[in-house]
Amino acid sequence: MQNFELTILGCSSATPTSTRNPTAQLLNIAERFFLIDCGEGTQMQLRKYKVKFQRINHIFISHLHGDHFLGLMGLLSSMHLLGRTTDLHLYCPAELQEILEVQNKHSQTRLNYTIIYHHHKYINEDLLFEDEKVEVRALVMNHRIPCCGFIFREKPVTGNVSKEIIGRYRLTVEEILYLKKGSDLTLENGTVIPNREIVSNKTLPRSYAFCSDTIYLESLVPYLKDIDLLYHEATFLHEMLERAVATHHTTALQAGMIAQKANVKKLMIGHYSARYKDVEPLVEEAKKTFANTVPAIEGQSTVVEAIPVG
Repeated sequence: MQNFELTILGCSSATPTSTRNPTAQLLNIAERFFLIDCGEGTQMQLRKYKVKFQRINHIFISHLHGDHFLGLMGLLSSMHLLGRTTDLHLYCPAELQEILEVQNKHSQTRLNYTIIYHHHKYINEDLLFEDEKVEVRALVMNHRIPCCGFIFREKPVTGNVSKEIIGRYRLTVEEILYLKKGSDLTLENGTVIPNREIVSNKTLPRSYAFCSDTIYLESLVPYLKDIDLLYHEATFLHEMLERAVATHHTTALQAGMIAQKANVKKLMIGHYSARYKDVEPLVEEAKKTFANTVPAIEGQSTVVEAIPVG
């Protein structure tokens, strides 16, 4: 079964603490490594958790507040110094290209590899990336500056047809591919054998949604419907709702409300304000509206389990 695993590299909000770094996550889907945001210290976190930089070919930056991108220049520089030659795809606000190019210009740095920029269009469900295994779409947040979230979806995983079945019914290559796509098998005498009795190890496609900085936004709910794992910022406890509204952030209680309304399977909260040394009260508050809530914890990996079809 192919991987679908999220590792938290940073879960603090604007100000890092002695125990928490700014936002950064690594998502592995079928050995495609996606870096989501790149706050200060991200490359040190990648080293700490033994992630090889050069396996990352796609980086998604949600917006241009420093706690979401200030670690990027250092990471790009290290990739260069370590001899990278493979293209790097960067999905980001258009202004980030100018920021990076100015830094390289004045440090007289010419990267060994090419950065291919994909500028945010700020359109919900805009297709950002797609290959035979994964697709990534944009999700528009409502923050103080333009901001994007991202939805990662695994493409349908085809099952296996056993050699015994292939031999018994003398299946051709075309017939095997037809069955893998979900069709039933019709024999010469008209007998129909259900696909579930022929194809094994077939699972439902998995999904992950990253909701970066945003005010409480119910318009996100239709796009998050039935997501397997939702990460949603929860900067404050609800007693600080006025502060959350003023800074365009969400409370833990509100994050739980979004998860409940969208019928997601699991909620992970993060982007904790530095005022909270212990994040358990935030988790407990979110659980008031959505029971299956877990905290983002640095170094912790969460596997989205595959669910068999049928």
